Amino acid sequence: MKIFEVGRDPQSEIEASLAPSPSMFSDEVKSVVEKIIADVRERGDEALLELGRRFDSPELSSLKASDEEIDLAYREVPNDLIEAVRRAKANIESFHIKQVRQSWFEVTCGCLRGQIYHPIERVGIYAPGGRAPYPSSVLMLAVPAKVAGVKFMVMCSPARPDGRADPLTLVAARESGVDVVFKIGGAQAVAAMAFGTESVPKVDKIVGPGNPYVTEAKRQVYGSVGIDMMAGPSEIMIVADDTADPVMAAADMISQAEHAEDSKSVFVTTSRIVADKVLAEVKRRRDQAARSDVIAESLAQNGVMILAQTIEQAVDLVNLFAPEHLELLVADPWSVLPMIKNAGAIMLGHFSPVPFGDYAAGPSHTLPTGGTARFSSPVTVDDFVKKSSLVSCTKSALEDIADTVIMLAEAEGFMAHADSIRVRFSQDKSADGSE
Repeated sequence: MKIFEVGRDPQSEIEASLAPSPSMFSDEVKSVVEKIIADVRERGDEALLELGRRFDSPELSSLKASDEEIDLAYREVPNDLIEAVRRAKANIESFHIKQVRQSWFEVTCGCLRGQIYHPIERVGIYAPGGRAPYPSSVLMLAVPAKVAGVKFMVMCSPARPDGRADPLTLVAARESGVDVVFKIGGAQAVAAMAFGTESVPKVDKIVGPGNPYVTEAKRQVYGSVGIDMMAGPSEIMIVADDTADPVMAAADMISQAEHAEDSKSVFVTTSRIVADKVLAEVKRRRDQAARSDVIAESLAQNGVMILAQTIEQAVDLVNLFAPEHLELLVADPWSVLPMIKNAGAIMLGHFSPVPFGDYAAGPSHTLPTGGTARFSSPVTVDDFVKKSSLVSCTKSALEDIADTVIMLAEAEGFMAHADSIRVRFSQDKSADGSE
């Protein structure tokens, strides 16, 4: 873990330590994805089966998860785990219902203006399953989509080595309203949903995180379909004062580091005593953790600890880093909150750890990463709706503003635009000059 102190170490080095991880998009990944997309577009289901057997499961015999397979999943998943899925779903649903927008209209000087909201008709969800299944991601994407009014949802997730879909992922899909599940992973899943095959229907938008190949595939198909974001490695930033519990803080650092070697964990504190205790506790927990190898590599390459002199200095670093997850482990987090400008999810206080938000608090855990919280937001209901502008003008209202439109159009050199207005008030409206 890299350790810095504001005022002692060069500010440029501190800022460099907070820079996003190197781009996940290499020329090799780009080339591989291009070939996979072309193959799926050309050969459809045949390519999907071949790629699935090569990358996911040699036992893969069918692309679609059947009703029987989903029913079997319900028998295999413990009842208390199914209830946990349902409780999390209820919280996610109740949070996102508050985001639903209503179409609106207003009449001003004879002109009706407004905005109409329509749900996206077909959405494709990618649920990762390489290192481990992520049924929570299914809930965090499908539930907001359902609340938005999406009529049809497809989900793709890699098959297990035995050729079946992960049972808990299937349960999460059915509970959250997914219509059909395909046992397809990687870039080929993105290609299938973007362009359609004999079995997989084409969708209008693809959402969900994935490995570099999945993310690069989303980048390449964007324009043919919509996407949510270019999700990168997981991030946590913790701001702590002398009231922070070092054990809690260390546990939270470890919880994000266990995602993957490229996960970024940053701890900023105004207390040297807390810093020393957290560092010692992180080392202890790292060595005892189930994924100790992954955690050790993650912290060695992407772990950062910074000792700041003031909370204001710490907040400046937050706004520079624009973290995916931010924890405020301080005495009065509400006094710090107004200073925070860039963060995906903000967790206030000692008993609001990131995993609570990731699983059951309600907001979607699909969040901007890599500093993109400076200009983008978490997945919400808005990601699953389209907006149409509406204008209806009376003759007198158009005549009142005609000169404004004509002058602006002619200033841009668009004389036909100007004529489109003039003709409505011309005495000669027909090609032969007759009324």
